[in-house]
Amino acid sequence: MARSYSVYDVFTDRKLAGNPLAVIFDGDDLSDEAMQAIAKEINLSETVFVRQSDNPAYTARIRIFTPGRELPFAGHPTVGTAIALAERAQAGTPLDSVCVLEENIGPVRCAVKLSAEGASFAEFDLPRKSQQINMPLDKIGIAQALSLKQTEIGFENHVPSLWTAGVAFLLIPVHDVGAVQRMEFDPQLWEATVPFVDGALASAYIYCRGGVNHVAKFHARMFASGMGIVEDPATGSAAAALSGAIHHFDRLTDGHHGVLIEQGVEMGRPSFIHLHMDIEGGAIANARIGGQAVRLASGTLDL
Repeated sequence: MARSYSVYDVFTDRKLAGNPLAVIFDGDDLSDEAMQAIAKEINLSETVFVRQSDNPAYTARIRIFTPGRELPFAGHPTVGTAIALAERAQAGTPLDSVCVLEENIGPVRCAVKLSAEGASFAEFDLPRKSQQINMPLDKIGIAQALSLKQTEIGFENHVPSLWTAGVAFLLIPVHDVGAVQRMEFDPQLWEATVPFVDGALASAYIYCRGGVNHVAKFHARMFASGMGIVEDPATGSAAAALSGAIHHFDRLTDGHHGVLIEQGVEMGRPSFIHLHMDIEGGAIANARIGGQAVRLASGTLDL
């Protein structure tokens, strides 16, 4: 069977940057094993399979696979798929639209602003607020797994901590951009050091204030050997988890807070993730992740 697909570069406004995503549009009759095998064959950080939802209020049911396992939720697949479906649905003059993607975590509401030329933009409401996971952490082992000095771990009152907004990440604050760029990730030491959360090894999200681009408020890298990802150029689910840590450590005041996160610089695939948080009564009332995406390729899979 010929199945149509597209590849999008997500969290970027130009091709061959950002985080590539494969979107398979005809996924209804594929088994879990087939979807995992296809994702492993394509070997991008994530592959999305679009299926028809049982709920007519939802635009589509999507399944998200890394080369190693299925995810309940992920940021760049959500942004990329929302844009891909909107572009397929609209011909001629592009219109702004809203869609609801049914993911394993639940329904995810997305707003899409299409562009007649260049990259389109999508933003989604976090389906689950970031929550801290209280587990003991080996700070010496963490530093060794990153080939950094212990004194380079942490800044201001930010310390390593576990957070999840659907996917668990060990968030590791690092002193400065130079340390983030200089670090070397050791997957064997990481696996021997960090905890498993819900049966999966927590992924590493290293971040610091500032960035190579002067408009970025945070600079980040992400490593997920447990998902079959050596390094990820843009990770929306990690940015979603980071929202909780930012509020927790920075003690954000009530009101709106916009944060631009850069990632993928060290890979030669610079990415920009927009994180917006609304704080009410000292707590995160809602948060959103957004970014641009541009189509790189389209074709068919003979499967």
